[in-house]
Amino acid sequence: MHEIPTLQDVLRARRVIAPFLAPTPLVRSRGVSRLLECEAHLKLETVQPVGAFKVRGGLNLLAALGPEDRARGVITASTGNHGQSIAYAARAFGVPCTIGAPEGSNPLKVAAMRELGAQVVLTGKDFDAARLWVEAEARAKGLRYVHSADEPLLIAGVGTLSLEVMEALPEAEVILVPVGAGSGACGHCIVAKAINPRVRVIGVQAARAPAVYRSWREKRLLEEPSADTLAEGLATRVPSSSPSASCGGGWTTWCWYPSGSCRRPWRACWSTGGCWPSRPGPRPWPPPSSSATGCAGAPWSSS
Repeated sequence: MHEIPTLQDVLRARRVIAPFLAPTPLVRSRGVSRLLECEAHLKLETVQPVGAFKVRGGLNLLAALGPEDRARGVITASTGNHGQSIAYAARAFGVPCTIGAPEGSNPLKVAAMRELGAQVVLTGKDFDAARLWVEAEARAKGLRYVHSADEPLLIAGVGTLSLEVMEALPEAEVILVPVGAGSGACGHCIVAKAINPRVRVIGVQAARAPAVYRSWREKRLLEEPSADTLAEGLATRVPSSSPSASCGGGWTTWCWYPSGSCRRPWRACWSTGGCWPSRPGPRPWPPPSSSATGCAGAPWSSS
């Protein structure tokens, strides 16, 4: 079992990443508010330099590596967003970076990881198969293996997102959080619940990729034979121990969506102009005013 970060760890992480990242917008979405019949706000993490919240964790973790680990280099497994995070942070700190990605990965995300300077190896049928290759490679070459969720420094970094949500919207009653490996969900359970124990944290998984939900329900780690979802960042067959442990008492409930049904809330965002998809890859900060944005978490408060 890995150490579970605390609110104090997240506050320290905010100081670490502040020179690299500005706080991201939290905006009310007319489309999602209408769809959910509540006051829904979207945390627009797609304006981050790599288009996803995970860069917060990558920077916090790489900043803490010692000289030996930096010299040897880091290696991780990813379907794209986590890999871009580690590649971005590795470039910022001058650390060699290798990423194992599943065969058939999103070519835009693969290209983005390579553009950030990472060596990307396509291997295995899915994320967990690529992860097994990465773990073997790390042992063989003495590289610093970065797990996509079982990393206290990474979780503390992504937890800064929840700090920003609770500071911008202290009256938030519910936080909906998509769950893949679980680092983002873990951050909300640690931070939001510490600031306001009455906040409800609801995990969202694809119906055909329910590994974390089933493990939470059974109170033991359960591996799924497959993970089938349009949202590639949620396609995890094997849950991680740290998020499962730290989120265990933080979840209020769960919900899941049938395959393909995530298109409906996407259209709700796009149709009102409040949230647009972003292109994978590095970008300058701050983004231009016409930059595309998207949603990476949806807190709401009742009207």
